[in-house]
Amino acid sequence: MPTLPWTTPNPPGPHTRVLVMASRLEVRTLREVPRFFVKSLAAWRQLRTAPGAVGASLIAQPLRRTFWTLSAWEDRAALDAYVRAEPHRSIMTSLRGVMKDSVFTFWEAGAEELPIAWPEARRRLAQRS
Repeated sequence: MPTLPWTTPNPPGPHTRVLVMASRLEVRTLREVPRFFVKSLAAWRQLRTAPGAVGASLIAQPLRRTFWTLSAWEDRAALDAYVRAEPHRSIMTSLRGVMKDSVFTFWEAGAEELPIAWPEARRRLAQRS
């Protein structure tokens, strides 16, 4: 299971609150997995320079057609700006037809809680499913 470990593009200040987002993205067919994976790496590169991105990690389970994301942001405005910016915006549009299921969850955390552990993110996503 390929994992991109937690990276911290913009370290948060001490005693600050961040917005955490976790997602589980499932592709319809195995044939679409390579395309999805390549595009997810482009979004990953974008995130590493995105203003307000505090940290992120990605788990790919290609044989299960499932990708997991975990990220932390200075605020909702920073996350929304990333989603609307290229290449993320075009990636979402181009992959919409190949997605089987997507689950997202959001919560606030203190900077001292970073990086968020994957078991916590998966627990929260399971509650949303």
